[in-house]
Amino acid sequence: MTAEDEALVALLHALKVRDYRFVTPTPDTHRKVLWRLFQGGRHSLRDIFGWNRPFRSGDIDSEILDLMRAGGVLAERGPRLSSRVRVASLGEDLFLHSAFPPRAKDAVFFGPDSYRFADFLRAELGPAQRIVDIGAGAGVGGIAAARVCPQAAIVLADINPQALRLARINAAAAVVSAEIVESDGLTKVIGPFDTAIANPPYLLGSGGRTYRDGGDLLGARLSLDWARAALARLPAGGRLLLYTGSAIVEGRDRLKAELEAVATDLGASLRYREIDPDVFGGMLLHPAYRRVDRIAAVGAVMENAGNASPA
Repeated sequence: MTAEDEALVALLHALKVRDYRFVTPTPDTHRKVLWRLFQGGRHSLRDIFGWNRPFRSGDIDSEILDLMRAGGVLAERGPRLSSRVRVASLGEDLFLHSAFPPRAKDAVFFGPDSYRFADFLRAELGPAQRIVDIGAGAGVGGIAAARVCPQAAIVLADINPQALRLARINAAAAVVSAEIVESDGLTKVIGPFDTAIANPPYLLGSGGRTYRDGGDLLGARLSLDWARAALARLPAGGRLLLYTGSAIVEGRDRLKAELEAVATDLGASLRYREIDPDVFGGMLLHPAYRRVDRIAAVGAVMENAGNASPA
């Protein structure tokens, strides 16, 4: 870790000591809250690191301010200061993620999907020796998995170097040992693993932002590609836990049908359920979604039955 990274680990520890907690909402909710008129008073840690509001040096104690400066996340414009990162809480863990709004192509997203993904893992994870979090982002899946399976080796893989940096810091702050791999899917992940977990991007027409763009098939392409790649590598009895979204078109769930075909091709079983029937409703205004009824958050558990030889 660099000195800046170590300062950010210390920042997360300092926030935890101060009992900092912030549940990160959708960007739409975040915008609505920021539009409200707040008058006078000092800004709290939740204002600074959760809502990502500008503040003045007197709003914050010197230790936090010094750690922000040492970590390279303090933006200074005269007396007006702001944080270049946000901090979310999930259970007892804190997660650095991108400042609001996360417009950059390499932005690192944390939001309601992160909480649903962690809940899905807690419900579905079983004993595991080595768990690979594909497209790890801020490291939510891998760290949540480590809480369920503390003896398992954790691999955090992502194509985005900025995501891997924050995942490394978040894992260190959570005292979770993790192997960090810069990889497009599983291409650079070396060695066997018995469990793969993934929360891939699943929206179409997202301006090339890696944390949102799921490719064609109305955003389902990346989910299918990762499912196929994981099942090809898993041993008999190995499992993929996939949390993603599916565009429901005229009552038909195409992702479910495509995953059933993948399972048949690769000799795997599939359990599939809707977790939330309606997410990212604003996307339905996009021309590509003109026939879409809704976008559902779904969970798929796929187990390699051993009919295919792992790569």
